[in-house]
Amino acid sequence: MNDVSASDDGDEISEVGHSEEGAVETQNSIDEKPLIEARDVSVVFADQVILQDIELQITRGQTLAIIGESGCGKTVFMKTLVGLVQPTWGEIFFDGEGLHHMGYSELTQTRRRFGFVFQNAALFDSMSVFENVAFPLRQSEVVSEAVVDERVMQHLAEVGLPRNVAYKRPAELSGGMRKRVGLARALILKPEVVVYDEPTTGLDPIMSDVINELILDTRRRYPVTSVVVTHDMHTARKVADRVLMFYPRARLNKNESQILFDGPPSSLEHAEDRRVRQFVRGEAGERLTELAHGLSG
Repeated sequence: MNDVSASDDGDEISEVGHSEEGAVETQNSIDEKPLIEARDVSVVFADQVILQDIELQITRGQTLAIIGESGCGKTVFMKTLVGLVQPTWGEIFFDGEGLHHMGYSELTQTRRRFGFVFQNAALFDSMSVFENVAFPLRQSEVVSEAVVDERVMQHLAEVGLPRNVAYKRPAELSGGMRKRVGLARALILKPEVVVYDEPTTGLDPIMSDVINELILDTRRRYPVTSVVVTHDMHTARKVADRVLMFYPRARLNKNESQILFDGPPSSLEHAEDRRVRQFVRGEAGERLTELAHGLSG
């Protein structure tokens, strides 16, 4: 693993690995049996269709990036996958079990098999970094303080944070450091699935790449399945072995699929659908005409 020097925003970074863009190296083989499955899933809020007829399987060990413009339903889909949003119709299955059949206790236990890295890190400001990372462990398991200390320090080290950071408050940390604390907390219970919500939002290019490397490093260290919701094409290309692109349901023809692309990141630039090519190149395309005519905000 290569050393990475501190970034301009004051982040302390130690021994974060480096991989070439597009090369996802892993010791974990991908099991072809689906771990997560969406069957004909639709979500409607009031009279607005957010998701319609989504069919998807995610296999163990896979890193799936979900991309798409704001309002396309990617965050709602992520929440639906983990049972935080109930489908209006259709079903979500995790490890062969339908979430819709689970009671509160069973659903809670299933969610503990997920680790969440939130867009804003979602740390408790009143707690130290140590207490933030230890929080899920203390809520879920009966362990000694020696075990808590060992596991917290181990996970902070794995995300490149020195021991002294453990005794700081979140307000004393830069954005990149808070993101890494959030990742350490997400991994403390050894989840089977790690869900990243816009992991590089608000970070400079150097720190964004550090986070990308940590996503890759997490996959190398642990037998995890990863779902990465992002608008950052560099992240999608670098960390994923599969990319989905969602499109807003309201701007599709009746029989069009809401998933415009499902394939390896290397195929994005040459996708058949021009809307995919425009998105990955950052081109406004037909949106300029739509906005000019006031068809969509």
